[in-house]
This record gives sequence, structure tokens and C-alpha cells, in this order.
Amino acid sequence: MVIAMPVPARQLDPEPVEDSRTAHAARQRHAQKAWAATSVAQRVRIIRSIRRLLAERATEIIAAIPPDLSRNPADTLAAELLPLLEAAKFLENQAAHILAPRKLGRRGLPFWLSGLDAVIHRAPLGTILIVAPSNYPLFLPGVQALQALAAGNAVTWKPGRNGAAIAQLFAEICAQAGLPGHLLRVTDESIEAVAEEITEASPAKIVFTGSPRAGRAVQHLAADSSIPVIAELSGCDAIIALPTANTTRLAEAILFGMRLNGSATCMAPRRLILVGDHRALLADLEARFAAAPSICISDATRRQLQSLLDEAAPTIHIDNWIKPILIANGNPSFEIAQTDIFAPVLTAIQARDIAAAIALINENPYALTASIFGNLSEAQAIAAQLEVGTVLINDLIAPTADPRIPFGGLRQSGFGTTRGTEGLLELTIPKTITCRRNNESKHFQPTTPAHEQLFRGAITMSHAKSWRTRYTGLQEIIAAARKLSPARTKLRTGD
Repeated sequence: MVIAMPVPARQLDPEPVEDSRTAHAARQRHAQKAWAATSVAQRVRIIRSIRRLLAERATEIIAAIPPDLSRNPADTLAAELLPLLEAAKFLENQAAHILAPRKLGRRGLPFWLSGLDAVIHRAPLGTILIVAPSNYPLFLPGVQALQALAAGNAVTWKPGRNGAAIAQLFAEICAQAGLPGHLLRVTDESIEAVAEEITEASPAKIVFTGSPRAGRAVQHLAADSSIPVIAELSGCDAIIALPTANTTRLAEAILFGMRLNGSATCMAPRRLILVGDHRALLADLEARFAAAPSICISDATRRQLQSLLDEAAPTIHIDNWIKPILIANGNPSFEIAQTDIFAPVLTAIQARDIAAAIALINENPYALTASIFGNLSEAQAIAAQLEVGTVLINDLIAPTADPRIPFGGLRQSGFGTTRGTEGLLELTIPKTITCRRNNESKHFQPTTPAHEQLFRGAITMSHAKSWRTRYTGLQEIIAAARKLSPARTKLRTGD
């Protein structure tokens, strides 16, 4: 079943129950064409209205968030609504500049193409299918939807588990803000809805956020229809603790990562890589973890975590309510140190030196984010060597809420980018328009041996190493031009 964007009855008659997904998609494509023809300024005015309405309806948003998430109202405001509002404000201030046509000018234009102008436009793709996650059901798909709309696209939002209520509330707010009908469509939560959208509605691009296994399934479906995918997958993220780390701050940061959203966060720390003697830090973490409140995990997560603990810490047996778990003498070969799991568990691994710590991150199958705690200059030098999407120095998770920052991973953590300037551009295609300012037509003529001499001369003059050699290229060009001029004169006069 497809749930169309809710709008007041006076604006849109109810859809017939038997309406097909294909019919919905056709109306959506028609609406998108009209939306793409509007200016970016017009689009961001509606986004501004959406932002203000989201802020006004914060209480309703809190109530619509799935109750099974481990958070209180303050957590929802901080982790879902506030960063979404900032992302909308970023679009209001920057989208017109980011999406503006870019004229290339004459600098860098090859001399043999003189007389050409080129302008690069950022054109919308069409309909963007957003496959939303269950752990952050508003912030992550909400930013993606607003960026897609700012770029001139239509959006189909497939909610994650228990995410239909917040997705429909977002759509209702968009309609109230003046977003034209059919531009934002919300499907049901079922897994089947994704396959049906891909095969029946043929979106122009898919933005998927979720587990690597589900991401691969979506990619297989999309590949059959040649639909590009942005995949924001999970992580097994690491913190490097340098000898110079402020261990009190680090312990507070780790506890924050264990607690945030019940540790159901793709960037939550799962590995603590120790460089130097950090026995005091481990003792501090054990005490903090023991004093922390318990977190409820699902049956599926409990079974997965227990299986991982059977290898890494066989003496630990868990139920559905658990405190954060520290595996103090971890081994990088343990499966728990190479797995994405939404549970408050941290594996501490001793590295013999900084080079070994870097290798532990770069050789892991996941590469979403990494954090480094320690001396700033030393941490910056290490950050340059880490093969991950985002590196955070002396902080954890929170800086990625900056709406200017692009977000994406490598390897099993996905590919492509969401958020920031780069995320907005991902939802467009560059369309280049070239224009000739003169009537040059030499390139239309058949080539001759004299043209070979001309082209060789041009290559030598433009690309040879020494100026003497380049000068010989210029001489070749002149000689070839003399040979070609009579032929062109005869061609023009008809002799």
C-alpha cells in the first residue's frame, strides 16, 4: 500500500483505494517537472516555512517518534529536531549559491578551442527514493528529503520500522508549508515497498540508510534497473587513545557514545585502540559502565551480541536489559571487533604503536568515522592517514551534526555522500551547455597529411618539456597552416 502525502481535503481529493504505485509515480513525475521549473529561491522559501512549522510542532514530533527508541524528549529534540532545523537553515542560506550555474570562462580553455563558452548547470534528477532507518527516523531522512526538494526533485520516503507516524507528520507539515501536492510521498514500512518502488516507480536515485546486508539487497535490485544508489551503511567505529589523551574527557565521551539513542547509532564507538599505558582509563571505564543505567535491546540484538560475546568474553551472559559492556583485553581478530551491532559494547585493543593503531582502523571492513583523543598536532597527523569518511579529534559523534559537513563512509560502511554541499550536489546531475561565439568551422573539414603536422605541432607546443622543443612545435603549426590555407581558399571560392 502507498500512503500519499497527507494534505487538507480542500486541496486534494482522496486517492482511490485501487490507485496503483505506477499511477502515483506518474503524478509525482508530473509534479516534479513543474517543481524543477521553479527557482531555487522559490523552493527555499517553502523550506523556510517547513523549518518554522517543524519548530512550532516540536511536541507533536516528540510524540510521533517510535516509543521503542531508548531516549527521552530532550534526546529527541537534540538528536532529531535541532540538527534537522539547522540543515534546513543551511539550505536556505546556501542552496542558491551551491546550485547556481557555473560559467567556465576562458582561463584553462585549450587554444584550439578558442571561441567557446561553457556553463555548467546543476539539474535535478527526478524522483529520489529515500529508504529511511529506524534509529533516527526524522533527522537522517528529513535532511535527505529537504536536500532533494531544494535541488528540484520529488521525494518518495519509505519509513523504517515504526517510522510511518513521524514520516507522515513531516509530510503533513510540508503540505501545510505550501509544498505542491505529490512532491513528497510516504510509503508503508514494509520491506516489499522498497522492491515495488524500484521495479514499478523507477526512481532516478536511491538514498539508503541502514545495515550493510539490507543495503546490498537494495543495490542488487537497483542494479537491474541501472538506478544509482547512495548507501549510508553502518560502522564498527574506533577511538584511538594517545598517551597524551585527556582520559577523563575520553571516558565521558565513551559513556556518551554508549548512552546516545541506546547505543543504536552507526557512529557509536565499538573499538578503543590504546596507544601506551591506559590501565587507569580502563579502570575508570569499568566503574562508569557499572554505574550506568541499563539499556533495553531487542531479542535479535541480544542473540547477536551473545553470540559475539561467546567468543570474546565467554563469562558474560546477558538478557534484554544490559549495562555497557567493556571487553578489556580485546583482540582485533574477534568478530565483535569487526561487526556492526547496535548495542552498548566496547572492545579495548592494545596497539604497540601509532602505526599499528592506524593499521587497525584502515584494515577493518568498516570505515565510517574514527575519533582520536590526544595532542592536537599529533592527532591531525594521524587523521591524515586514516581511511574513513570522517575523523573527529577530541570529540565523538556530535560534530557531525554540523549541517555544512558531508557524511559518508568507505568499504562496508557505504559510498556516496549525504548532507552538506557535497550531499546536495549528489542529488543533481551536471548539465553542461556550450556555445560558440565565432563562426569557426575548420574542425568540420576532412583531415589531410597537413593536419597531422598541425596536430603534432600543437601537441609539441602545448605539452613538450623544454621551451626549445615547444618552439619547434610552433614552427610546425605555422608550416602546416601555410599548407592548409590555399586549400581552404580554393574550398571557399569553389575553384
